[in-house]
Amino acid sequence: MRRFALLACAAVALLHAFVVQVSVVRGHSMEPSLCDGDRLVVDRVSPTLAGVARFDVVILANPRDPSVDYVKRVAALPGDVVALHDGELWIDGRRIEQGFAPIADHAEFEPLIVPAGHVFVLGDNRPISCDSREFGLVPVGLLRGTVRARFWPFHRVAVF
Repeated sequence: MRRFALLACAAVALLHAFVVQVSVVRGHSMEPSLCDGDRLVVDRVSPTLAGVARFDVVILANPRDPSVDYVKRVAALPGDVVALHDGELWIDGRRIEQGFAPIADHAEFEPLIVPAGHVFVLGDNRPISCDSREFGLVPVGLLRGTVRARFWPFHRVAVF
């Protein structure tokens, strides 16, 4: 029995370290999509094996302090020319429909080419979000995982 308990604990620890983790949203930068206190299931494997797609919600290490994790949305991928005009997202000179409802601001961000090995991230609550507009492009090595589901609070359960 003791051996089984140790093996089970080891298996859970390995799954948490390399495959899946639970993250708690702290702050309001992803509202209305994610709220302070939401509990998330994070896939730690996909960013490494398959990469990320535009508008994936990801957990990343803060480029200024890697001991702190942020939750943001991937807005632009390597090779994209990203810009913000009057709060609207533009990729390669075209306004992009986002398919979700960010809280817009009227910020301007001059066109920037996202280099290989980097992504450009934004919070959904743009007026208060600390994101690539402030800390710059994010090396893909700082992506900790892709958010796959919200499991708490129960009335807001969702799959991403």
